[in-house]
Amino acid sequence: MTPPEPHLVHWRPAPWPEPVTLRGRYVTLEPLDGGRHGDALWEAIRDHIQLWNWMSIGPFNEKDEMMATLDRWRESERALLFAIVPQSTGRAAGWASYMRIGPAHGVIEVGNVVFSPALQRSRAATEAMFLMAAQVFDELGYRRYEWKCDAQNLASRRAAERLGFTFEGIFRQHMVAKGRNRDTAWFSMLDREWAGRKRAFEAWLEPGNFDAEGCQRRALEGLRQE
Repeated sequence: MTPPEPHLVHWRPAPWPEPVTLRGRYVTLEPLDGGRHGDALWEAIRDHIQLWNWMSIGPFNEKDEMMATLDRWRESERALLFAIVPQSTGRAAGWASYMRIGPAHGVIEVGNVVFSPALQRSRAATEAMFLMAAQVFDELGYRRYEWKCDAQNLASRRAAERLGFTFEGIFRQHMVAKGRNRDTAWFSMLDREWAGRKRAFEAWLEPGNFDAEGCQRRALEGLRQE
């Protein structure tokens, strides 16, 4: 019989995440509030129907519908939603959440992630994912961080792997989303992997990793391999 891992011999449940503000060099994550962030979020996503191709919610016809849907979803999932606010504009340009939170087992998922075009392929977007992962492992002490997406959503699958999540497999006929079957791709990052992932994130986010045009000098995946 394989002995238990030393750090699990006296495991205690992790704390439930609190609605805190997470600050980075390029972005701030704030607990999402309709009154504070609703107008900016609606402006950022309203004309981009492609954002909802793989989401279980949306598209929306107006801001109030969007915010009411998010509020209902947050309540039903017991999720913690963050507005993603780039430092360059000071206006919310997307959101992400902690969801399917399991403190007893030290498992938590990042999900319901929406990056408006203003956030996509930006340092702010990558740093937002870094800040959430750092909160999960460094501050809250969770063991497992999950990422799930429709198996046909190749962009999301590539994003997960770029960020350092490990592909674990496909759950076939996992759910029905918007009236169609969804096979779900599962990814995870573990506490024992975090130190290396964190070093790669920090190196990638350094200003010196970008040239005068803002293009990266070294890719995140390459830094992780180093």
